[in-house]
Formats: sequence, C-alpha cells, structure tokens
Amino acid sequence: MKSAKKKEKVVLELNDVWKTYTMGEVRVDALRGLSMKVMERDYLSVMGPSGSGKSTLLHMVGLLDVPTKGKVFIDGEQVKTMSDDERAVIRSHKIGFVFQVFNLVPSLTALENVALPLMIQGVPRAEREKKAEAVLVRIGMGARVHHKPAELSGGERQRVAIARALATDPAIILADEPTGNLDSKTGQEIIDLLDELNDEGRTIIVVTHDKEIAARAEKRMRLKDGQVISKS
Repeated sequence: MKSAKKKEKVVLELNDVWKTYTMGEVRVDALRGLSMKVMERDYLSVMGPSGSGKSTLLHMVGLLDVPTKGKVFIDGEQVKTMSDDERAVIRSHKIGFVFQVFNLVPSLTALENVALPLMIQGVPRAEREKKAEAVLVRIGMGARVHHKPAELSGGERQRVAIARALATDPAIILADEPTGNLDSKTGQEIIDLLDELNDEGRTIIVVTHDKEIAARAEKRMRLKDGQVISKS
C-alpha cells in the first residue's frame, strides 16, 4: 500500500471530449463525451477492449491530437488554443512517452537513444550525454550504455525507452501497453520501475490490458466505445 500523497493541482483535464474520424462516408466516434481529471502525482491505469478509445485518449492527453469537440487542458491551459509549436514544446518538456514497441533507433546506442530528445532540445553534446548516462544508471542500465537495441533483451530495450522518456525530466509519463511485448517476470520489473517513478513524484498514466498491472495503480478507469464506464 502506497503512502498518502498530497495532490497539489490538476495537471490534465478533459471536458466533454469527442474525437470523430471520417473515412469516406463512415464516421467513427473514438471518444464520446469523455471527461476526466488527473491530479499531480496521480497513478492512473486505463483499461478497455480494442477500439474502446484508449490510444485516442493517450493522444489527447499527450498533445498528439486535438479533440473534434470539447476541451483538453494541461496545467490549466487549453490545448486547442495553442499553436503546433507551443504543443511541441510542452510535449518535449512536460511529457514522456513509453510505447509497447520501444521505438528505439536501431543504429544508435542506448546512450544515444536516451540523449536524442535532449539533442532535439538543443542541449550541448557533453551535457546531454552526461544526463543520458545518469538516467541509464538510475534504471539499472549503466553497464549497457554503449549497446545497440539489437544487443539488448526486450526488458533492457524497454528500460532504455523509459530512460529516454525520463531524459527531459518530465512531470508526466504516458505508458501505452509498456509490458505488452515482455514476459511476465520482465514486465513485473518494468511496472516496479513505474511504481518507483510515481513514488518520486511523477504523474503516471498507463494503458494496459493486464488486470494485475491495472490494479497496481492508485486510480483505475475503464473505457468502452469511447466512454468511461467505471472509475475506482
């Protein structure tokens, strides 16, 4: 059982959000009037069957897309009023993404992969490599910094992906099925790491099909057909 943590402010809010995709004459409502709040330091799991809107929800809170109707706020600022550049800056500095398929660059070492978002931010090479190595050491990958993805196990690759998400010191971590390609033991280690990051003060939102992983979160939400059907 986690110790009680002070919830200081709302960091993410969706207010009656709809997302409609049009494919020819077919209209698909991926989200249908979804409302939610995420507080600072929350640990939220999102479950639901395929097509329930989980990935679309992550795209909304991760500022990768804007709603067809409704409002999305991050730190009290409405996303839809931001320019593309403003959204990109927030994604770069406030949000870290962890994906099921790792999305590492095959030709780069672990160190170079983790340093990549810092390079995009314009951080000088020596500084970004120092930061990247420190994050890799922090998550137990200090001995593998010069290995390329093909030389790493699935669990090690996911650790590198998490390190890359942490490189810019974001307040929010969005994890999309982070254990989906891992065996149960390795998956447990990754979830333990997410627990630690939440204990350190980061807001975590994890999308998962695994009930045991979902149960580890302090807050749980289930989606179906683009709507919230339960919260706990």
